[in-house]
Amino acid sequence: MPATRPRILYVTDLAYPARGRRYCDEDIFLTSRLCEEFDLALCHPRDAAALMDGFDAVVVRNSGPVLGYLDAYKEFRARALATGTPVYNPLTGRGDMAGKQYLLDLTDAGLPVIPTVGRPEDLHRLPRAERYVVKPRLGADSHGLRIVPAAEASAPADGDVGDVGDVLVQPYVDFAYEVSFYFVDQDFQYALHAPDPAARWRLEPYRPTSADLDFARRFVAWNTLGHGIQRIDACRAPDGKLLLVELEDLNPYLSLDALDDATRDAFVAATTASLHRFLRASGVVRG
Repeated sequence: MPATRPRILYVTDLAYPARGRRYCDEDIFLTSRLCEEFDLALCHPRDAAALMDGFDAVVVRNSGPVLGYLDAYKEFRARALATGTPVYNPLTGRGDMAGKQYLLDLTDAGLPVIPTVGRPEDLHRLPRAERYVVKPRLGADSHGLRIVPAAEASAPADGDVGDVGDVLVQPYVDFAYEVSFYFVDQDFQYALHAPDPAARWRLEPYRPTSADLDFARRFVAWNTLGHGIQRIDACRAPDGKLLLVELEDLNPYLSLDALDDATRDAFVAATTASLHRFLRASGVVRG
């Protein structure tokens, strides 16, 4: 048990060139607030496995797509599971943390998600479209994503897309806008939307309806994470309904710079309280 404050290894890639975002600004801000209650050290995701033994827990934040350091990520997961080191978010997530298989699972379950298949022989199960989206199963931040005409949709479903591995195929949805719902544990914190579909990260505050929140909470419940930060990304389809785009449970960017001070402070307080609960549940601290 730690003699004083819990020691946390905070995993982030401060230099990752995210389009339309600055990972470093968000993590510098968040760590400046978390260090009021925890002893923190920052490291690159490639170094997490080698450094984690010196800490009580690991917090994974803006660490970038795992395709950029896949071997290091596998080593980190294996070491954390073998040693029992607490990782926040916990490594039991069923969303992007485990790849994009969940899009297939949710499609098969009939949940409101953009219909997805992973084999060329299953393309007939998708709504007919003029264009299709092809994305790698382990992708993130649009890495490896392509939009192809219908005539080419069956070829990339074989997974023959160079170095990005197996892929999934979806019909291209001409949506009105994207909206993201942010949760800490199972508690809703705030929502942001991109009014312009061509400017994904030009975000504005969004006031969700009760139906919107029911939609988002359905996926939070499906994911069964007891602790952690999740971002539910959705699009407003032409029929007015929301469809799930992604369930981000590994390292969701939070767009804290798009929030007012009160909402940002409330999110930090909720995350701090969640981390304390997580550390108690993991046996790192008593009480």
